[in-house]
Amino acid sequence: MINAAVIMGRLTADPELRQTQSGISVTRFSVAVERPYSKDGERQTDFLDVVAWRNTADFVCRYFVKGQMIAISGSIQARTYTDRDGNRRKSVEIVADGVSFCEDKPERKAQTYDAEPVSAEPAKPPEKPEPRYQQQSMDDFVDVPMSDDDLPF
Repeated sequence: MINAAVIMGRLTADPELRQTQSGISVTRFSVAVERPYSKDGERQTDFLDVVAWRNTADFVCRYFVKGQMIAISGSIQARTYTDRDGNRRKSVEIVADGVSFCEDKPERKAQTYDAEPVSAEPAKPPEKPEPRYQQQSMDDFVDVPMSDDDLPF
């Protein structure tokens, strides 16, 4: 049997970190996932519920915000419960095993009080970094004789 789900979409709200009574981190959030096609040419979106536990929950709440693209891998979980009115309900959600960033880190405009004044002069181009490895010529290499006895198979 296989129970695997992989989705990529945008968070519909900022995830909030909660703790169980035993102190385990958990977060529940919704991801808007566009369908790849539609009959009438209009894009349709599914809103999928996700739950993340422990370190995954901590990671999501620390690094992701509303509107950000997120990739989630996990499993599908269906559970039934009774609501406040006594009606039996069914909930289907993805239990996240792993999450990944899907876009570049947004530029943050950090305000500091001790920032240097902005100059009207054009910025100097950055200095070219030194190469990590030195260029070698073919003369630097030495042929090493090998026989079939040196091979492990």
